[in-house]
Amino acid sequence: MSNIEPCELPANALLRKYTEGAYADCYATEVACPVARADYVEAFYTTGVFKLERLILDWLVSKPSTDDEARQLAAGTRDTFAAWIVEEQTSDQLLLREISGRTRSWLMVATIGHGDRAGGTRLYFGSAVVPVADPRTGKTTLGFTFRALLGFHKLYSRVLLHAARSRLLRGHRETG
Repeated sequence: MSNIEPCELPANALLRKYTEGAYADCYATEVACPVARADYVEAFYTTGVFKLERLILDWLVSKPSTDDEARQLAAGTRDTFAAWIVEEQTSDQLLLREISGRTRSWLMVATIGHGDRAGGTRLYFGSAVVPVADPRTGKTTLGFTFRALLGFHKLYSRVLLHAARSRLLRGHRETG
C-alpha cells in the first residue's frame, strides 16, 4: 500500500468544513487512467473490504445495504446508503454523514495533468469525526473510543483506498 499517502485536504474539499475543532484526515493515490466520480464511489463501496463493513453495520445497527444501492449512490439517485446519508455532492466529490452525525466520509476524484498530458486521476478519501460535549465537564471531546481506535482507523482508511484503486485498475484493464 505504499502508493497510498496521507495528504492535505484540497482547497475545494467538501470535508474541509470539518477541520476546525474536529478530527479530519485525507489519503490519496493516483491511477494512470481517467476515473469518473461515480465509478470511484461504486468501486469503493463494493470492494470485498467494504462489503465486510457493510455486513458489520447490518449486524450492529440493522442497516443492510447492497451493491445495487452502492451503484445508485454512485449515480446520484440515492441519498442514503447503509449507515450514511448524503450530506453534499458535486460532480467530483461525495460527502456522507453517518447516522449518528459524529462521522463523515468523503471521496473525490481529480484529473491529473492538462491538455494532451491529462489522463490520470488522483483519488482522495477522507474522514472527519465531530467532537461532542463531555457530560461531566461540558468540554468538547472526540472521546476515548475514537482515540483508542485512531491507529486502526488510519490503517483501515489506507486499506479501503487501496482496495478501491485495485478494483478500478482491474476494471480498466478488462475494458481497456
